Amino acid sequence: MNQVTQSEINKAAWGACDTFRGVVDPSIYKDYVLTMLFLKYVSDVWKDHKAGYEAQYPDNTELVAAMMEQESFKLPMDASFDAIHARRHEAGNGERIDKALHAVEEANGDKLRDVFQDISFNSNKLGDEEQKNDILRHLMEDFAKPALDLRPSRVGNLDIIGGAYEYLISRFAASAGKKAGEFYTPAEVSDLMARLVHPQQGDDICDPTCGSASLLMKCGRQVREATGTKQYALYGQEAIGSTWALAKMNLFLHGETNHQIEWGDTIRNPKLRTSDDMLRHFDVVVANPPFSLDKWGIEAAETDKFSRFRRGIPPKTKGDYAFILHMIETLKPRTGRMAVVVPHGVLFRGSSEGKIRQKLIEENLLDAVIGLPEKLFFGTGIPAAILMFNKAKSDNTVLFIDASREFEAGTNQNALTEDHLSKITATVTARETVDKYAYVASAEEIAENDFNLNIPRYVDTFEEEAEIDLMAVRAERQELALEMADLETRMAAYLKELGYGA
Repeated sequence: MNQVTQSEINKAAWGACDTFRGVVDPSIYKDYVLTMLFLKYVSDVWKDHKAGYEAQYPDNTELVAAMMEQESFKLPMDASFDAIHARRHEAGNGERIDKALHAVEEANGDKLRDVFQDISFNSNKLGDEEQKNDILRHLMEDFAKPALDLRPSRVGNLDIIGGAYEYLISRFAASAGKKAGEFYTPAEVSDLMARLVHPQQGDDICDPTCGSASLLMKCGRQVREATGTKQYALYGQEAIGSTWALAKMNLFLHGETNHQIEWGDTIRNPKLRTSDDMLRHFDVVVANPPFSLDKWGIEAAETDKFSRFRRGIPPKTKGDYAFILHMIETLKPRTGRMAVVVPHGVLFRGSSEGKIRQKLIEENLLDAVIGLPEKLFFGTGIPAAILMFNKAKSDNTVLFIDASREFEAGTNQNALTEDHLSKITATVTARETVDKYAYVASAEEIAENDFNLNIPRYVDTFEEEAEIDLMAVRAERQELALEMADLETRMAAYLKELGYGA
């Protein structure tokens, strides 16, 4: 059987969205398409495994059934994609799909607990009963096409499905405008952050605002590629129910079994706790929290039982430092290191933010400040920065990098190439001043700057304009004037010849 390519699967999955276009908003149909892709894949895997056992034990249906019972994933017969697709022309498609999803959830216990509770194919978001039934029939027909036959014997490894999932998520993010930042960090920014924190074998890795879990999985991939093992644990928390479900499905489709992803508000109710109700600590913490979140939970900050805000309480309408302080509180004392994406205001805003910033620097936790280009993130054109913190610094310097002018320009989005990523990571590793690009600042210098971290204060990117030789310019003008006079004379002669002269 011919193996399919990643791009063929991506194209077919994106084509399945045509059913919804112009009828339902992308921010709504995203969840339906991604959930259907999930159900189709687990159904096809189940079908493939069953066919394998039937080939092995051709005359023993009881043994085949017993072998299927031993599978790590369970799929009730009437909950498979094929079962709901067979009844697509009947009324009640929405209700049937919802029942199938809940049956899958029930059969698999903790693996998929509550994952489908926030999505309903029977919702009136898809229109009245007739329109909804029609849309869902088309959706199932799209997924039943040969191009979306997702059996492992055809598509090979899990990466193809995980890749298709990531591809769809990024396409939805590109079209979702402002809301995109709620669930997706551009792939190259995730790559960069994963490299910067350098996850190791055995690390506990956390993203307290994990979105679709793409950043967490990039960190896991770093360990796998470096060691060939899957000896790491992924932890995350996500406030939006449908996005949390997306993260759970995404991790499942990538074969990431060692994870704990919680649903809830990280600031108001951090769910990743120890048995004695303390905040769990991690070797690596990474996040792209919502920029300057209004109503982040200040009312509970003063009495926070985890003492996350002992360095100061962030402003009511800007939650950036609430997330930073939470993340720092969850770092392991000796190995903890973190990278967080922030808007530039975090570097220089005064008042309570200035006081928090000063304490973090005086405690020698800040390791590096990296300025990124504008238009990298979906839904916002503003440039952002990455702050790196480390619980085990060897000195009290802070590395500043201005990578804001190095990018590949796109129509709507700019991008970082592999060269840009390599340059940033190499500069962080070398930790040396590079003219017009990087600067290693001492704690004293930062204090002299009133703990302002605005990058141009440390990295001078000013390009002097070349001096103009006025005499050379004057000589050039005189030469041009003579040439013009000569041309005018010749032109006049030509015109005279043609009978246009005076």
